[in-house]
Amino acid sequence: MEFTVSRSDLVRELSLSQGVVEKKTTIPILSNVLLEASGDHVALTATDLELGISCTCPARVRKEGAGTLPARKLLDYVRLLPEGDVQMKFLDNHWASITCGRSRTRIAGMSRESFPELPQMPEPIATLPMRLLASMISRTSFAISMEESRFTLNGALLVMRPDALTMVATDGHRLAYVQAGGPAAPPSGGPVAVPAGAVEIGEISQAFRALIPKKAMLEIVKLAESAESDTRGHFAGDDNHLFFQVGPRLLITRKLTGNFPDYERVLPKDHIHIAKLQKDEIKSAIERVSQFADERSRAIRVQFSNGEVKVFSSSVESGDSEESVTSEYQGPDLEIGFNAQYLLDFLRAIPQDRVAFELKDQKSAGEMRPFGESIPDQYRYVVMPMRI
Repeated sequence: MEFTVSRSDLVRELSLSQGVVEKKTTIPILSNVLLEASGDHVALTATDLELGISCTCPARVRKEGAGTLPARKLLDYVRLLPEGDVQMKFLDNHWASITCGRSRTRIAGMSRESFPELPQMPEPIATLPMRLLASMISRTSFAISMEESRFTLNGALLVMRPDALTMVATDGHRLAYVQAGGPAAPPSGGPVAVPAGAVEIGEISQAFRALIPKKAMLEIVKLAESAESDTRGHFAGDDNHLFFQVGPRLLITRKLTGNFPDYERVLPKDHIHIAKLQKDEIKSAIERVSQFADERSRAIRVQFSNGEVKVFSSSVESGDSEESVTSEYQGPDLEIGFNAQYLLDFLRAIPQDRVAFELKDQKSAGEMRPFGESIPDQYRYVVMPMRI
């Protein structure tokens, strides 16, 4: 195999494969990227057996063929080369000769015979705006459980209907819910409800639901960021895999198996008290106060009273802190314990300037939503209270 490719094109596509390549593996071939030259392009494929990606870049192919090289080593080296054309030639011993300007290098590779075959993508069932999908991921992925034993919570639930796209993630202590299109959520807080159909969700030909692993979600975001802002991706699924095609790039992931919790029962429907806050004010207050919270529990107390919200924390080892911010709140005095990190994750995820905190009582879950005149979709975040 022998071909010439632009150094910048090669770096860009190799960079996209790095999140998929297995770093610490007992199967050496999984640390390699497969290069296949044919026609007028070279295809790059990487996989860890759970997640796979295939990319292409234009090339002048002198001799077609395939071979594998260490993905990290190849990227680190090519990234250091001067801008220009890179010539690659694979030798009979699976080594590759790389020439760029006055630089000449040989890298040890492995036979492509032992590289796993990726499944073929079936007929797409949806065409989705990639920026919308990436936005939904960024607002839910932080709520995914980190406990490997709870494997059904190690990803997010994607629910597709012809009129709506929904993504939900939970770790059992909090739940992040985003819906684009479809009917508006039950308005427990009146003006916080979002008008239906405010977001263009693409074309969805049939109802579908699947659990997407967190690692795959992060790679989808990378694909969206590397594409044009109005790019649409094609989505397909079979019994075991999910497929996301963005232009010439294809991401394949195994589906998580198991039953996701009934999230509709978790979403509150009877909140009667609402505190409306400036996001930056409450976020900064929580960030400062949480410096004195217990390092393990991250617990702080939040006190709601007419026109004001106070946050407190105290630790025998580090000290105590208290801050207050103004609020549009009219109701009984309530004091509730929350994990500070859980609140901050939501506040850092929303671009809006104002946030609504909806409450029922001291023992029930609280709900946070962005608040304002024009909110493009429904974003609900439910947090369980803590005993302090």
